Amino acid sequence: MRSLVFLLLVALASAKVYERCEWARVLKAHGMDGYYRTSLADWVCLSKWESSWTTTSTNLNTDGSTDYGIFQINSRWWCEDGRTPHSKNACNINCSDLLTNDVGVAITCAKRVVRDPNGIRAWVAWRSHCENRDLSEYLAGCGL
Repeated sequence: MRSLVFLLLVALASAKVYERCEWARVLKAHGMDGYYRTSLADWVCLSKWESSWTTTSTNLNTDGSTDYGIFQINSRWWCEDGRTPHSKNACNINCSDLLTNDVGVAITCAKRVVRDPNGIRAWVAWRSHCENRDLSEYLAGCGL
């Protein structure tokens, strides 16, 4: 437990907070525009509401699981944190890997999540803030 607290403190000290257009360019470079019937605006909106585009965001859930990183990927289903009982770890990663400024791991796992039958609807923030809305503001002025 002490090592997890230390790891989280180190991660917080080196958090990367993306600007909207900067994040959109990173997502586009990683092939997220059009990935599994999603748009670039979907991903920018989703991550805005999940983490405010912050790589080190965490959230403890009432079921004892934790959401990690810029996409708030859940430890019950997608990553292993050593604390969540019966973790499925479908992305086959340590949750701490989602808290680094190397967002490639987070993006790869998000691609795995969106291929699941729930698709992008797996994210509550997307359903609450992005679904059936005009998302053009998330890419406005980015030149993409």
